[in-house]
Amino acid sequence: MLSVFDIFKIGIGPSSSHTVGPMRAARRFAEHLASTGDLARTAAVKVELFGSLGHTGRGHGSDTAIILGLEGADPETVDVDGIAARVAAVAAAGKVTLAGGRTVELLPAQAIVFHRRETLPLHPNGMRFSAVGPDGGAVAEKIYYSIGGGFVIGADGAPVTTGAAAPTPPYPFSTGAALLEACASSGFSMSTVMLENERAARPEAEVRAGVLRVWHAMEASIRRGCEREGILPGGLKVRRRAAALHRKLRAEPGADPLVIMDWVNLFALAVNEENAAGGRVVTAPTNGAAGVVPAVIMYYRRYIPNADDDGTIRFLLTAAAIAILYKENASISGAEVGCQGEVGVACSMAAGALAEVMGGTPAQVENAAEIGMEHNLGLTCDPIGGLVQVPCIERNAMGAVKAINAARLALQGDGSHKVSLDKVIKTMRDTGRDMSSKYKETARGGLAVNIIEC
Repeated sequence: MLSVFDIFKIGIGPSSSHTVGPMRAARRFAEHLASTGDLARTAAVKVELFGSLGHTGRGHGSDTAIILGLEGADPETVDVDGIAARVAAVAAAGKVTLAGGRTVELLPAQAIVFHRRETLPLHPNGMRFSAVGPDGGAVAEKIYYSIGGGFVIGADGAPVTTGAAAPTPPYPFSTGAALLEACASSGFSMSTVMLENERAARPEAEVRAGVLRVWHAMEASIRRGCEREGILPGGLKVRRRAAALHRKLRAEPGADPLVIMDWVNLFALAVNEENAAGGRVVTAPTNGAAGVVPAVIMYYRRYIPNADDDGTIRFLLTAAAIAILYKENASISGAEVGCQGEVGVACSMAAGALAEVMGGTPAQVENAAEIGMEHNLGLTCDPIGGLVQVPCIERNAMGAVKAINAARLALQGDGSHKVSLDKVIKTMRDTGRDMSSKYKETARGGLAVNIIEC
C-alpha cells in the first residue's frame, strides 16, 4: 500500500508532475548509468519530453528540473535559491556533471527537446533519456512517466523505487468501501487505520514526527508566501497578492463574520504563489493543488477549539487515506483527468480530513470526501501560458473554502447519502477519460486560448 509519505512529498514548484517527477526521473537515469557501468562510456545526454510535458514543460520548469536531477539533486533538499545559478552555469558551459561524477555534454536548448505533438503510450507525461557515446552511438536509453504527485513509473508501468517493499499492512484497502469496513471491524477512525498501517513499516514515533515535518513544511510555505512580493516568473506578469492581503487582514480585523473565509483564501493563495515562483511546497496531492490542504489545516488550527498537533497528524493521515483511493482507482494527474484530479482530489482530501478532526464518524468523513469531489467533477486543467498561475492559484482558494463547506454539510447528517465515494471516484475517472485532451494540462483549450497573454 501507499504511505502517507508517498502522498505528501516535500519538493519544489511549480508542478509535481512537470518538475518533481522529471527531476526524480533524471536523477534515476544518471544513477542507472553509474550502476550499469555505462557512465564511463557516456559523452553526452539527450532528453525528450512528450505529451503534456512537451506542451507545457517550459512554463513548468521541466528543463530546469531535468538538469538538476541529472546532477543528482533531490526535490526535497535542493537549494531553491541556488537553482537559477546552477542552471545558468550548465547552459553557459554546455556541460553537466552527472550524479556519479562524470561531466558530459548537454546543451539545454538542443539536448532537451519538447515534442508538442507526440506522446508515449502509457501516460501523457512521457520522457525519454538517452546517453550517447563519443562516436555518437547509443549507450543507453530509458523511458519514464511522471504520473502526478511526483510519482514516476518506468516503461513497463512499474513504480520507479529504490527501497525495499513495505510489509503488508494490517488493514489493507483500495476502495472506500474497504476503508469503511476496516474502520467498522476495528472500531478505529480512518486516521487510526492509516496510522496502524504506517506502523507496519516504521515506529509510531517516527510516523508522527514525519507527518509533523510535512506540516511544518506546509506551514513554512504559507509563511513565505505571506512575506514575499513582486511579479511571478514566466511572462504573464502576475503580481503576488498574498503579502498585501496579509497586511490588510492584520490591520483591519473588522467585524465581518466572513473574514474567516478571507484568511482561508490567504493561506491557499500564499502557498500557490510560492509554488508558482518555484519555491518549496508539499504535494497535496500535487503541487498545482498544494494550497488546499494547508489552508484547511490552518482553518482547523485557528478556528476549531482544542486544535493541536495530534489533530493535525490525524488530519494528514485521513487526507492521505482518501488520496490513496483516488491514486488507486482514478488519477491525481491533471494531464490525465484534468484539474478534477488535482484541486478536486485535494478538496476531497481536505473535506474528509476536516470532518474527522471535527469529530465526524467514518461514514461522515466518507460523505465529506464524496461531497468535495462531487462538486469538482469535470474541472478542466487549462493553465494560461502553460504556467501554474491562472487559474491555478485562485482555484486552490476556492477548493479550500469548498472543502470546509463540504465537511460542515457532512457533519450535519448521519453519514448516509445516495452517492458513495467509490462511485464519485469512478465518475471522476470516466469523466477524465471522456474529457478532450485540450483541457488536460496542454494549454490548448479553455482559458489558455481565450485570454490574450500580455
